[in-house]
Amino acid sequence: MSQPGTRKCRVPGFRSKVSSYQFGKFYKINIMLIKISSGKSVTEVAAALQSSVVANHFAVMQVHNLQETMIKKGVEFDRQCLIFEVCQPQQAKKVLDANMSVSTALPCRISVYQEGGETVLATLKPTALLAMFNTPELAAVAREVEDSMVKMMREAAGA
Repeated sequence: MSQPGTRKCRVPGFRSKVSSYQFGKFYKINIMLIKISSGKSVTEVAAALQSSVVANHFAVMQVHNLQETMIKKGVEFDRQCLIFEVCQPQQAKKVLDANMSVSTALPCRISVYQEGGETVLATLKPTALLAMFNTPELAAVAREVEDSMVKMMREAAGA
């Protein structure tokens, strides 16, 4: 039974009694999502993220421009949104060697978009995603990747 003001997480294998934490104005984390705000433009954050990814020994596999793609498909969409697919090959190999089904959650993604007058970087938590695959032996790998993702996002945001 939950204590008042707390919520149990419903993701199998992931135990948490709180739904979200706020660390100052610029950094928010909840059960599944990490969001970091920046005063920079989407273009500035995107350039900084490219550099940060490389500096942290990850690779940018692809950048999807959601606005461009939707317009090409005849859908009006007036918001900038870039989705970076990033990967750390050695960590990905560890995860895939243990459970190929995890490939459905790879590569990691970081979205960069405008919301409420700020640029936001957001990602799904690798620890929460891996918890859904019932592979507790991968928890340390997921934590390392998540810590690196947050570091890259903070560097790009200038936070």
